[in-house]
Amino acid sequence: MLAVDHGYFLGPTSGLEIPAETIRPLLRYADSLMLTRGILRTSVNPDFDIPIVLRASGGTSIIGKDLSNEGITTSIEEAIRLNVAAVALSIFVGSEYENQTLLNLSELINEANDYGIPVLAVTAVGKEMTRDARYLSLCCRIATELGASLVKTYFCEDFEKVVESCPVPIVIAGGKKIPERDALQLAYNAISKGASGVDMGRNIFQSEHPVAMIQAVRAIVHRSASVDEAYEIFTQKKG
Repeated sequence: MLAVDHGYFLGPTSGLEIPAETIRPLLRYADSLMLTRGILRTSVNPDFDIPIVLRASGGTSIIGKDLSNEGITTSIEEAIRLNVAAVALSIFVGSEYENQTLLNLSELINEANDYGIPVLAVTAVGKEMTRDARYLSLCCRIATELGASLVKTYFCEDFEKVVESCPVPIVIAGGKKIPERDALQLAYNAISKGASGVDMGRNIFQSEHPVAMIQAVRAIVHRSASVDEAYEIFTQKKG
């Protein structure tokens, strides 16, 4: 999954200043695209057949007081009009607005279930929250108990415990930009410990060679390539 939904709270993120130019060369290598309806409408060629995971939560910005104070921003009717494969919403377990975000997830699931649309719960992590197995297991399990079809979370030590306690598929977030080999190691570790896939954004589109990077990540996810093999693909493809 290629994540390009960052602008909903970060604005023109580095590498996504002109979304269409960033997205276009990467589409053929992604299994799905996670983004907002605004960028889908303006920056993705409707003739390109790729499953869409539509970001349906928001309402805060990076300069606001609390990123967890989100609401549902896109209706199920709109998701149907856009022919999406799934809808996505963030939950902030342990934050001031925990209850609000969990009820947002429940509401979205209730509406999506009427039309058979899967819901991806994103376990967002604030500055004051940890990223250990105990916390992420809590987040993922709560999302599952509320009815999420799949969960996006972070890789951590003892990640297999997070996977074991979550009865739906897990994809891992790429997080902030790190060196390419480190990002490939992250993807490899997550897949080898039970993740069903990765949802990477900045570690692809902020790379100096994004097309090479997404092909290297794809090799890990689909061909069980080692980190060395994936990095060799990156090196070859970047020319």
